[in-house]
Amino acid sequence: MRTALVFGASGQIGEALLARLDPSQWQVSAVSRTPRPPSSNVRWLQGEFAGIEGLPDSVDVIFSTGPLDGFAQWYARGQVATTRVIAFGSTSVDTKQASGDAYERDIVARLQAAERLVFETAETNDAPATLLRPTLVYGAGRDQTLARIAAMARRIGCFVLPRGADGRRQPVHVDDLAAAALAVVDAPATYARAYALPGGETLTYREMVARTLAALDPPAKLWQVPMPMFRGALSLARMAGMMRGLTDDAVARMREDLVFDATPARNDFGYAPRAFIVDRRAVGS
Repeated sequence: MRTALVFGASGQIGEALLARLDPSQWQVSAVSRTPRPPSSNVRWLQGEFAGIEGLPDSVDVIFSTGPLDGFAQWYARGQVATTRVIAFGSTSVDTKQASGDAYERDIVARLQAAERLVFETAETNDAPATLLRPTLVYGAGRDQTLARIAAMARRIGCFVLPRGADGRRQPVHVDDLAAAALAVVDAPATYARAYALPGGETLTYREMVARTLAALDPPAKLWQVPMPMFRGALSLARMAGMMRGLTDDAVARMREDLVFDATPARNDFGYAPRAFIVDRRAVGS
């Protein structure tokens, strides 16, 4: 029986990972901010990185599926011994480096610092670490992109995009990310490496949104308007308290290709993500 400590266990990737940790093979300590009932092989711990009660002295593997910067600082303090670390970051470390938005640049800086700290701590502890960088995550109806688009489309019956929103995307399902986290555990080729984890299909931003709207009940319409009209509509939505997370830089990126090569992940641990197929659970219905 192997042991694991899972951070972000109540998040969308964490829940998918827990579902894959076979009770006959894994005994799990899972961290959540709120109390949760125990299950057959999961002991829930309540707390945040600053303070968690009941941590084990050691585990075979630590999985981090939540914020990487908080995990990196916690891991550096050496509170739980382990011989293997799997942590999720984001491809934002590459795609937002040149953002004109100061908040987005700060995210990149924090991700870069966190990645360095995880690898440095792992090397000091002789506990190989692997970092996984997903692209646009979907599948649990809790993501910050497609689930939000679906929620707005339900309210107003449609969704508006600027013309030319044809930058390519590779949305990746949460269950494929959970499978990847397990696959790298016993793959020495992945030690001290970081991998982009794109989805199994490349499609335009416009097509990605159109498929999401088609999965709603009832389906919502997609309207494409000139960019000046879109920016005006976005300003009105922000004043109404909606779409505040959709920055001007994020709008500009709708026309940019944000694609990544899955070949290293495929070669080193058999990564094989699914095509982009949206069901009702994926859009939060």
